[in-house]
Amino acid sequence: MVVKNVNIFQETGTQILASVTGTLVAASDGMSFGWTSPMVPYLLSEESHIRTTVSQAEWLETITLIGAFCGLPFTIYFVDKIGRKKSLLLAAVVVLLNWIAIGLANRIEYIFVARFFSGMAGDMSFVAAPMYIAEIADSKVRGFLSSIIYIMMLIGLLLVYCLGPFAPFYSIPMVGCFLAATQLLVFTFQPESPYYLIYKNRPLEAKESLKRLRNKDADLDLEIDSISNGIERQKTEQGRPQDLLLVPSNRKAILIMTVLNAGQHLSCISVMYMNLHPILNAAGSIYLDNNITAIVFAIIMLLASIFASCTIDKFGRKIILVVSSLLSGFCLLALSVYFHLQAIGFDVSAVSWVPIASVLVYAGAFKYGLGLVPIVITAEIFPAKMKAIGMTVADVMFVMGGILSIQLYQVLHKLGMFVPFYLFTVSAFLVALYSGFCIPETKGKSLEQIQLMLKGDNISNKPEKNGV
Repeated sequence: MVVKNVNIFQETGTQILASVTGTLVAASDGMSFGWTSPMVPYLLSEESHIRTTVSQAEWLETITLIGAFCGLPFTIYFVDKIGRKKSLLLAAVVVLLNWIAIGLANRIEYIFVARFFSGMAGDMSFVAAPMYIAEIADSKVRGFLSSIIYIMMLIGLLLVYCLGPFAPFYSIPMVGCFLAATQLLVFTFQPESPYYLIYKNRPLEAKESLKRLRNKDADLDLEIDSISNGIERQKTEQGRPQDLLLVPSNRKAILIMTVLNAGQHLSCISVMYMNLHPILNAAGSIYLDNNITAIVFAIIMLLASIFASCTIDKFGRKIILVVSSLLSGFCLLALSVYFHLQAIGFDVSAVSWVPIASVLVYAGAFKYGLGLVPIVITAEIFPAKMKAIGMTVADVMFVMGGILSIQLYQVLHKLGMFVPFYLFTVSAFLVALYSGFCIPETKGKSLEQIQLMLKGDNISNKPEKNGV
């Protein structure tokens, strides 16, 4: 029997367009996340047009994550009340206003307020976008499309690292405004999630949405029935917040997402994003300019994410996650040892290339798996009734992990740069162990199959031909 090589991207153009335009706000969020790394040195310099203290500069990092935490109740409300699509449009409006405020700011307090609200908007986009994409995508490309949000974020990070050290202060806000405005102009005309529409008892609109999203030969009635049956079955389950802990499959899902989402940050990624330039300065390498290293760092992350997004539906989530976590841990260990030797007085000038090599290898290793797979799994692992609150609680873990990692770094690096890096190393290795032994493989499974798998039911390994 000859197995035909099927192009998984065939007739998925509408899904790709909706996913790309719906995640432009994530690119802006990536810009906001990485903004402090090149801009804090400017704000603290004599050339700054805004008077800024060291304490204020440190809070610029944390305030965005605090905003994300405070935005969680609004995220829970809006993704179910007005839908995934409108939530993403609302986030784009907030982002647009934030960049305008930062671009025109002449006091640090205005930037604090803008970054607080950018955290709220980013939280909404990183909950609504994975939900939206998982619910519009064919199972054959769901992993690829779900990863687009991280690719967009890294494009934003790259833009900041390229513009921050070399362009005027207002350049980054101008680009952020352009991205948000483009999303508002284009994504407005994309279809809403058919899952959401059926969940809200709007089957005719759901069928029209699927008609735009699927190829002309797709059996829309069959998929509508499949989605409806799945939602009806899941609606019979309790949808209370406490059911995240009381229902075994939900408890397993939230534990997986807690480890992965918090583990990302505790494996150093937020610290890298927000403090890459200071970290490289502390390393004292003479082999490559720090601004260039930061740009290469962002490019490698972007390329790794693109490669992972194209292979995640081929190799699967689990193996990529384990390998990525292990490699990230070894890179962080190399950094830890280098900083430790430097701190106790060893002459490390001959190996000052080690921090650059470690940071760049870390960029590719982390983003190939640990920096990408969690958001794909988050969108797949919760049932319809619990999806909004489940993904939001998972996002709580993501935000809390970010706040904790930043605060640990700011406190512990004063004892020696190696201290927080040893902690981040241990975290990466623990995530690798957990991923290898405790996380199920969701590759090629429909959302309904994944729920049955979490419940311990035996299901066929054969992926569904169509549908979400």
